[in-house]
Amino acid sequence: QVQLVESGGGLVQAGGSLRLSCAASERSFSSYATGWFRQAPGKEREFVGAVSWSGDSTYYADSVKGRFAISRDNAKNTVYLQMDSMKPEDTAIYYCAADYLGWGTPNVHDYDYWGQGTQVTVSS
Repeated sequence: QVQLVESGGGLVQAGGSLRLSCAASERSFSSYATGWFRQAPGKEREFVGAVSWSGDSTYYADSVKGRFAISRDNAKNTVYLQMDSMKPEDTAIYYCAADYLGWGTPNVHDYDYWGQGTQVTVSS
């Protein structure tokens, strides 16, 4: 059982930056692909980006490509989501999720474990 805890959310002005962290309870976290998803009120949960379990590959939704970046520090059992040039439409609850030996699929149903989410609000 892998427990995930997101942190780093908050309120930021448009054009600003935030860095979210996803900390895992298990050292085996290095064997999991980690995805970031978000859910705005009244909308379905959507893929933001992911990093493969090896850390060799990252994938991003078109809406965040060039603005967001994912990295992982296996020594700290943590994956980060750096968000720059933020827009009001980035406002949502952000979740991280883990997929054992995964490549970084954008399919929400392929992930085995989820964090509780952290609120991100971008003001215009």
